[in-house]
Amino acid sequence: MDQLQGKKKRAEKARQTRIRMLQAAGELFVRDGYGATTLQDVARTANVAVQTIYFTFGNKRSLLKELVDVTIAGDDESVVTMDRPWFREALEKETAQEHLRAHITGTRNILDRVSLLMEMVTVASATDPEVAELWPGNDPRYTVQRAAAEALMAKPGACPEMSVEQAADVMYGLLSTELYLLFVRDRGWMPERWEEWAFKTLKFHLCEDEK
Repeated sequence: MDQLQGKKKRAEKARQTRIRMLQAAGELFVRDGYGATTLQDVARTANVAVQTIYFTFGNKRSLLKELVDVTIAGDDESVVTMDRPWFREALEKETAQEHLRAHITGTRNILDRVSLLMEMVTVASATDPEVAELWPGNDPRYTVQRAAAEALMAKPGACPEMSVEQAADVMYGLLSTELYLLFVRDRGWMPERWEEWAFKTLKFHLCEDEK
């Protein structure tokens, strides 16, 4: 029993150290940029040896990849966005408008966490091919919006003139990190104001007029 408890304590300590390193990396990458931040900088901020970072993540690219994944998720559980409770609960809504409202609320919670980090990733990808190669093929954000659009446009109240492809494109654009930062950071909107604007704007395009 004592051996099991000791194992659990060590595992939790390692988990907390991992989280601390990720938090330090997020702070430094956003503040100073990916290229300007060294693993030694991250280790110093996280109060760990740099060898601990190499042992845990392997290299700076892998650290960045995990940081993005954890920040989007909001925790360190290995559950993809489309299997997350908020996404599944939105899918279960009966009408297109109810689904849209729940989807935007869930998306806003993610954007609160990840928008500044993704802006940094965009800048880093433009100058570092290895960063750009971390997310090959379709943008994962589009994949999520496409899945949401397919379900939403099949529900009562969806605009019959709007195709799934068009709906996915509109959702991908309006719910982007770029547009979120434009309104919330650059124009000083509260996140709740952005959420309401996004809902009303997307409802106009994706849902039938209310009788």
